[in-house]
Amino acid sequence: MRMHKVSLAPEGGRIITISAILVVVAVIFSLLTFGGRGLWLPAITSIWFLAVVYFFRDPMRTIPKGENIVVSPADGKIIALDHALNSPLSPSGQRVSIFMSPLNVHVNRAPFSGTVIRAEHRLGSFKSAFKPAAAMENEHTEIIMDTSFGELAFRQIAGFLARRIVFHPESGDALSTGERIGIIRFGSRVDLFLPDNVRFRVNLGDKVTAGETIIGEFTNV
Repeated sequence: MRMHKVSLAPEGGRIITISAILVVVAVIFSLLTFGGRGLWLPAITSIWFLAVVYFFRDPMRTIPKGENIVVSPADGKIIALDHALNSPLSPSGQRVSIFMSPLNVHVNRAPFSGTVIRAEHRLGSFKSAFKPAAAMENEHTEIIMDTSFGELAFRQIAGFLARRIVFHPESGDALSTGERIGIIRFGSRVDLFLPDNVRFRVNLGDKVTAGETIIGEFTNV
C-alpha cells in the first residue's frame, strides 16, 4: 500500500490549538479535583482533540501528468454524473458531483490549470449535500476559471454539517492542476462543470482522491 506524508491543514490551526489547551486544562482539573482518579474529562477532551487532528489532516498527493486531464477536486464519492443543471457555463455541458463525508480529507485541490476569473461566495441553507437542490440552495462558493479549454467551473457546497467554506485564491491568480486551494469543514460536496467533449474516467459510486484521481479527459486536443 502506498503511504502519503501527512501534514495538518493550516485552516485547522486555531481549533487544534484550542482543543489541545482543553486537554491540558482537563488533565490539570482532574488532578486537582479528583487526584487523577476522574479520567472521564481528560478522556473526552483527548478524543475530541484526536478527532479534530484527524479531520484536518492534509496528506501529500501525487498529481498525474497530462495536459488534457481533469483531476478530482475533493476526496469522496461520485454521487452524480449527468447533464449539468444550473450550470454557470454556456453551453451547460456535464456535471460531476463528489460527496465528502466527515471522515474524508476535506482539503480541496484545483481540478485543472488556469486563471481564476471569479470566485463568488453565496449564503444559503445547509441541507444534506446529497439532495439535488443543495447545489444552488445551500451556501456555496462558485469558481469560474479561464483555461486552455475555455471557461470551466466548479462549486464548493456546504452540507448539513458544514459551516465554513474556504477558497484561498483570488481573481487573477493562476492555478496548477492538483494545487491546494482551500477546505470545507465537516461534510460537504464539490460539483464540477465540464463541457461535453470531456470523457469521464470514473463511474457513479466510485471513490475518488483529490489531486490524484483523473475524473476525465478532453477528447479533441
